[in-house]
Amino acid sequence: MATITLQGNPIHTSGDLPAVGADAPDFQLANKDLQDMMLKDFAGRKKLISIVPSLDTPVCATSTKKFNEAAAKLDNVAVIVVSADLPFAMDRFCGSEGLGNIVVLSMMRSRDFARDYGVLIEEGPLAGITARAIVLLDEENKVLYNELVGEISDEPDYDAALAALQPA
Repeated sequence: MATITLQGNPIHTSGDLPAVGADAPDFQLANKDLQDMMLKDFAGRKKLISIVPSLDTPVCATSTKKFNEAAAKLDNVAVIVVSADLPFAMDRFCGSEGLGNIVVLSMMRSRDFARDYGVLIEEGPLAGITARAIVLLDEENKVLYNELVGEISDEPDYDAALAALQPA
């Protein structure tokens, strides 16, 4: 269990992010067309997984826009945004903001992803959705980098995440 804060108040998550060097847990999440997507659907590419509580909040919207912009410059990297939002809302957000370089996936059918990645908020007003986090995976789904953002209203460290995608 990890501790983050919501406006300075401690809240707990279901576990810890997958460790650097570990195999990432597989997932099954719904895309904008309500089809299930899994890690194997991104085979052969690095994955930048941006985990956000909801695209309907300013910080989540900002981080999604920044990662969409970065995705346009990345080669062989799938930029995936995961939230508890419904696929329809996620697609509407991406359409209205002109975001076409990312894949948005919804936890609408299950909270297994959030539990398996250790980001399910277990208490307080945001119980049932995710903490803000970044998990980077290599082409074989080994974790290259992770960040659990300590204060849910803060943005992730974009520079560190993007730097971790570069060859050593």
